[in-house]
This record gives sequence, structure tokens and C-alpha cells, in this order.
Amino acid sequence: MNTTNRFWHVAAAAGLALLAVLLTTFYVTNYKRHVQHGESQVTVLVASKDIPADTAGSEIVSGKWLTEETVARRQVVPGAISNVDQVRGLIATQPTYAGEQVTARRFGTPSERGVRAQIQGTQRAVQVSGDANQVLAGTLRVGDHVDILGAWVLPDNGEIARVVIRDSLVLSAPTPPKGGAAAVGSAGVYAAQLRLSDAQSQKLEWILAHGKDWRFEVRPAADAANSPRWHETENTMLKDGVGER
Repeated sequence: MNTTNRFWHVAAAAGLALLAVLLTTFYVTNYKRHVQHGESQVTVLVASKDIPADTAGSEIVSGKWLTEETVARRQVVPGAISNVDQVRGLIATQPTYAGEQVTARRFGTPSERGVRAQIQGTQRAVQVSGDANQVLAGTLRVGDHVDILGAWVLPDNGEIARVVIRDSLVLSAPTPPKGGAAAVGSAGVYAAQLRLSDAQSQKLEWILAHGKDWRFEVRPAADAANSPRWHETENTMLKDGVGER
């Protein structure tokens, strides 16, 4: 091998060795940077107590259910939040347990929860079926408030009528019959969903099972008022107006 060829072989080997050193240095440098980045400290929000599903974000924020915690960046869970404003207008779709990082993946908009977003505590969503007259099909709308009037037979075979439930929110209105409100006499079964307390739901179940008849009554949208609590029987109906001029 002549001197020229030997030179180029040595130069090529030296170049490859230098390239290997440069690549190794680049890899090690980037790895160190990655490790250092992962070890850097960031602030996340952690649940200070259990957050049940269906809890409003505004309640979580005002109730101070969140606390700040500093963790290594590599320990941050996907979707972790660092600002309370990120959940203020949302609602929990899944539970978050005390000590867990709060993640946006466990929250959604109220519309995603349907009627569940409109009940809390002792409130219940109850579906009621009846004919068009009973549930005001064609008139009733979502957001209305209704009273429920019931009538039933007493043990002595007398009858009584009274308002058994007041001011219940309509969560879902019945599909109007063909022809709208003018066709309320049409045959068929219509369903509506109401927001009741658990105690009111017992009264509703009783009147549906044992009542002679029942119906919804729409309350005024503003300044609704209630007459003094009362009931009607055969005797009160007979005496009504007696002695008036």
C-alpha cells in the first residue's frame, strides 16, 4: 500500500472516530438535559379530599378542595392542571381521591352530564308517564316549574283532592302530540322528567299507585305564590260559599 492510500485510510478512520465521539457527546448531553428537565420542579393541583363525580367545579374551588403541590416534572400525570380556573366552569365526570393530582380528563361540561348536572344532595330525577292532559303535553317545557295535584279515596269511601307536591323543576318535557297543545285530548302515553326531593318522590309514588287521579299544574315563571295549605272533600265542596251573600 503506497503512502497516499495509507494516509487516506488513516484519515478516514480518524474521521469516523471523531464522528463517533461527537455523536456520543451529543447523546450524553441530550440525555442529561432530558433527565434534568424531568427532574425540574413544577406546581400541580392535588385533591385535598375526595371529589365525587357530579361535583361542580365552582363548588370545588370555593370549598377549597384543591391544594398546590410541587412535584418533579416526570411525575406529572397527563392532563394535570395547575390553575383553579381550569375547572371552575366544569363538573366532575369521574371521582378524584384525596392526594391525587387533579386532571382535566376527569372533568367535563355540565351538558355532558345531562340531568345529573341539575341534581344534588337529596334531589332526584324522576320520570312520570301519563296521558296528554295529565302531563300537559304540548304545553310543558324544560325549565318550567309544576305543582302536582292528586285525588284519592279515603277509608270511609269519601274522596279528597289536594296539591301533593309543589314547585318541581321540569328536566325533560313530553314530546308534544301532533297538532300541539290543541290536540291534548289525543290518546297516548307521554313522559316527563321532574326534579324532586327524595321525600317528594315517595309522595309521587303513592299518588301514582293509589290515587284516583293526578295532574301537573304549571306555575308562573315569575312571582309564583301559593294559596294557604288546604284540601277539598265532599263536605268542603258542599259548604263552599254557604253563608255568602
